[in-house]
Amino acid sequence: MAHAWDPDRYLAYADERGRPFVELLARVGADAPGAVVDLGCGPGNLTALLAERWPDAVVTGVDSSEPMIEKARASVPAIGFEVADLRDWARDTEPGSVDVLVSNATLQWVPGHLELFPELVRSLAPDGWFAFQVPGNFDEPSHTLRAELSAEEPYAAYAGDAARPSSHDPAVYLDALTAAGCEVDAWETTYLHVLTGEDPVFEWISGTSLRPTMAALPESLRPAYAAELKRRLAVAYPPREGRVVLPFRRIFCVARVLGA
Repeated sequence: MAHAWDPDRYLAYADERGRPFVELLARVGADAPGAVVDLGCGPGNLTALLAERWPDAVVTGVDSSEPMIEKARASVPAIGFEVADLRDWARDTEPGSVDVLVSNATLQWVPGHLELFPELVRSLAPDGWFAFQVPGNFDEPSHTLRAELSAEEPYAAYAGDAARPSSHDPAVYLDALTAAGCEVDAWETTYLHVLTGEDPVFEWISGTSLRPTMAALPESLRPAYAAELKRRLAVAYPPREGRVVLPFRRIFCVARVLGA
């Protein structure tokens, strides 16, 4: 069973999820791009920032999730949104037709995404910009506890092969995009998200990395799985005075295509 994205659940932490996008965008030096594309645009709330920064550009949002695109079209009707797999988009897009390409917290869901970089770079005009950020926290308990529980019975038979996100260190991205003919700025930041409420870390991952696992489980097993994962997460992230601190490492990369 393929997992589906829930725009409202994803937007529960819109400020925390949006901050890396804003900091990524600040490093893009394009002045007056004609065509701007947001790959993995989700519900469109951040795509709107691209239109605000470059009001004369044609801004397009692309996402493989129909519910996300429906939400984006309803929320930001002035921007064109389309449903497409970014791998198909990369293959089918005319070379040199995009001036700024942005991808926020998306590439970690694409296995072998380094192999896509040459195609993504080919879509850019000379002096075009490719900027993305991905999580780099996959060795944290928020991920490892889910993986450990999914490997146990009775869940392993269903959730063992569920999609799991992954990414690379900044140096790997720098090398790959330099080889593709770009000037590259790569870095990492660890945010300390202060969360409140009941089972806040579970609520955080339930909008993103946990969704494929829950979709893979039969409905009869989901309550017990969720209860046990909440218990383990509460031990790993104990509340202090009603707050839970979630460290979140993110990897950033801004590449400019060297002019012809």
